[in-house]
Amino acid sequence: MANTQGPQGNNDPAGSTQMFRAFVDDAPQTRQAAPAASSGPRVGLIVGIVAAVIVVAAVAWLALG
Repeated sequence: MANTQGPQGNNDPAGSTQMFRAFVDDAPQTRQAAPAASSGPRVGLIVGIVAAVIVVAAVAWLALG
């Protein structure tokens, strides 16, 4: 319960704590969805890099051979 005896209008620390807890409780739900969606592009990137290395190695082999 807030202290209403003073004329200053002090902020209620319990209200801020409740708002912070609500923010913290909502944050992990959005973070859990992000890693699942980002795993697809990483696989494509790795496959692309491997393919590029193979192409460069084949060109170098043909140029030197």
